[in-house]
Parts: sequence; C-alpha cells; structure tokens
Amino acid sequence: MLKKSILLSLLVLSAATGYAQQFKALLFTKTAGFHHTAIHEGVAGVRNLAARHNFSVDWQENASVFNEKSLKNYDVVIFLNTTGDVLNPEEQAAFEKFIQSGKGYVGVHSAADTEYDWPWYNKLVGMMFLTHPAQQTAYLDVVDSNFPGLERFPKRMMWTDEWYEYQKPAAANDLKFLIMLDEKTYDPKTSKGAGMGASHPIAWYHKYDGGRSFYTGMGHIGLVYSDQAFLDHLYGGIYWAATGKGIK
Repeated sequence: MLKKSILLSLLVLSAATGYAQQFKALLFTKTAGFHHTAIHEGVAGVRNLAARHNFSVDWQENASVFNEKSLKNYDVVIFLNTTGDVLNPEEQAAFEKFIQSGKGYVGVHSAADTEYDWPWYNKLVGMMFLTHPAQQTAYLDVVDSNFPGLERFPKRMMWTDEWYEYQKPAAANDLKFLIMLDEKTYDPKTSKGAGMGASHPIAWYHKYDGGRSFYTGMGHIGLVYSDQAFLDHLYGGIYWAATGKGIK
C-alpha cells in the first residue's frame, strides 16, 4: 500500500513538473485614445505564442490589475496597442515597483502612444510616438541578430505596416536598436515633417530602473499577428523581458 502511495505521489510530481510553465505574462490592451482593431488578432497571436512556447498569459483591459499584489503573479507585462492615459497614479506606482523588482515590460506599436504625461513610462518605452504617414511597404534592416527571435530574420526584408516616427528622447539613453527602417524605400512625409532621417529605429531594448524593456513599432495590421517572422520577433522580446535570457 505504501509503495503504491509513493508511486502515485511520484507520478503526480512528474506530471506537475512536466507542465510547469516558463513564466507568466500579463497582456494589457486598454485604450483611452485610438482603438486598434488589430488588438483582437494581437490577443490571439500572443495566446498562440503562450501555447507554443509554454508560458501563461492573462489578458486584461481593466487597469485595476495594476496593484502590487496582482502584479507579483507576473514576470512580464505586455502593453499591446494601448493608447492614451490608461493608468491612474496608484496603478502607475504599482507598475513602477514591478519593474524596479527586476521584472519586464514589452511594448507593441501604440504602446508608444500611451501615457505621455508620465515621464517614467516615457523613459521605460524609450521613444514616444510623434506621427505616421499612410500604411505602406518599406524595407527593414536588422542591425542586431543576436537578440532572441531575430536569428531567422534576414538582414534586410520587405514589410508592410504603419510606420511610426518617434519623438527624439529628451536626453541620452541606453537604447539598443534591433531593427531600422530605411526611409529611402517609402514615403515618410506627413504634415509634421519628412521622417527621422538616416537613423529611424523601429525595434529596440534596454534595461531600465532595475528591470527590462523591449519595444517593437510593428503590429498595426491584424494579419501581422499570424506572420511567423513577426511572431518570432515578438516572442523573442517577451522571452528576454520576462527572463533576462537569450542575448549572446
């Protein structure tokens, strides 16, 4: 009887270990400004990544989850096409403590069009949205293939999306650029200017205030979230932000 009990316990432990997930992610999609219809495809895409790469994801549009007790359950928070003022001061303070505890942030597309009046968040993202021209095809240049998820990207590739132009950072920062946009291959002109010039980053990462931050400007068009190249890129950022692993 004792042997059967021990054997059963070992089987339960083995099953639990086999299904242990790598990390836990909070997917946040609240909008207080423009609402991207691609959010629905984005949520499905991240859920598919979670199933494929063995991590858990909770989707929330209610900002009340941004409290110290709830955030302790997660390793990374993903702002997917958020816009506007989405967190109140108490929720902002809880998120700051989350990052300061060594956790991770991932920003997708209009995450850079979020919380302009919160200087800490502006620095976390790295650069904030300024304007964009019409959606069109352009060429991307990968400048760092050593970052997770970019191993299979070609050095240069054609891509169609909504190309953000970003505000220049107020001061020097430690952003490490991953993908650059070649402005010679599309029309960057808008009512606010003619692009960012020779250096136009579209994806980057950095360590910030004790934690990790990854941002990609791709992700406006819903079908992007079923494109394997983009999913590899996005998961690489999620993986690094959640674990700190993967950089050679």
